Amino acid sequence: MNKSELIDALATRYEGNRKAAAHALESVLDTITREVARGEKVAITGFGSFEKRVRGARMVRNPQTGDQMEAKEKAVPKFTPGADLKNVVSGARKLPERTAETVTRAAETAKKAAAKKSAKKSG
Repeated sequence: MNKSELIDALATRYEGNRKAAAHALESVLDTITREVARGEKVAITGFGSFEKRVRGARMVRNPQTGDQMEAKEKAVPKFTPGADLKNVVSGARKLPERTAETVTRAAETAKKAAAKKSAKKSG
C-alpha cells in the first residue's frame, strides 16, 4: 500500500472525504517527523515508537574496490513496533471486523471534531 492508497482507505472513515483524510495523514506524518528530527521519542500505544538514533562512525568497505573507508557518524530514524502490532502481524491476535457501524461511528466523531473546530474559529 502506498500513500495514495492509504489516503483512499482513510477516506472511508471520513465519509469518502479524501481531502480530510489526506489532511489528517499529512498532519500525523508531519508531527512525527518534526518531533523525531528534534530528538524526541514519539510513542503510539499499541502501534509502536519512533525515535532518533545516532549511528557512530565506523570503518566500511567499498564493494567495488575493496578499500576500507570511514563512514561518518549520522542520525537515523528508528521504529520499534508495539506489542499489539506484533501480535496482529504474527497472527496471535485477530483484529475485529470493520462493520458499517464502526465506520459510521468514526465518521460521526470526525464530524463532531470538525464542528467543534469551526465553532472555535467563528467564536
